[in-house]
Amino acid sequence: MSVIEKFRLDGRVAIVTGASSGLGVDFAGTLADAGADVVLAARRADRLGDAASLVREHGRRALAVPTDIADPDQCNALVDAAMAEFGRVDVLVNNAGIATAHPATRETPDQFRNVIDINLSGSYWTAQACGRVMQPGSSIINISSILGLTTAGLPQAAYSASKAGLVGLTRDLAQQWGARKGIRVNAIAPGFFRSEMTDQYRDGYLDEMASRMVLGRTGDPAELAATLVWLASDAAGYVTGQTIPVDGGVTIT
Repeated sequence: MSVIEKFRLDGRVAIVTGASSGLGVDFAGTLADAGADVVLAARRADRLGDAASLVREHGRRALAVPTDIADPDQCNALVDAAMAEFGRVDVLVNNAGIATAHPATRETPDQFRNVIDINLSGSYWTAQACGRVMQPGSSIINISSILGLTTAGLPQAAYSASKAGLVGLTRDLAQQWGARKGIRVNAIAPGFFRSEMTDQYRDGYLDEMASRMVLGRTGDPAELAATLVWLASDAAGYVTGQTIPVDGGVTIT
């Protein structure tokens, strides 16, 4: 197999959570373009159709499964549906997540727990369900954030804690499942990419943050998706337990 061929995902099945909008849709389309069939999961069932259509435009099969990953039973049902339809799960992209911006002295217990339940616990339940059926050579990619590694001028204690937690979860699952199961587990820490989530930021915030970006610009979602395909594929076959910042250099300033 040539080096270029190692980036292909032909014959593999990927689950993408948070696939109803934003980066999740981009991830689904890119995985399909690389050859994978894609299982699409999100709470907003009515918005999964666009992502499924994008996968099919690339000539791959798509399965939409409405899922709230904060519920372990729904995570198990998601993987059961993937196995029933395709007979295998090779790639998991733990992309589902929410963000809040509550000052630490005013954030309520329910607000904090809701972020942790989805971003951190939900990613664990989904990884756990996939880890039970994945075969050697499979890959799990957790979508963390540079806010799990640094700060960015917003009151996001819950979000930052959840994303830092994903970094630790990534290391531990990589250690547990590496030699024993042959499953690689890595994380991507995106910087600033224009998306449905960043649309919630105050006007001018992303432009202000550009001064911290060594490359002087926000990211193109295709640049993030390319890193995702690398980690999902055999091209990253000797990479596990790592968190890869894709941030235009924010974390070195």
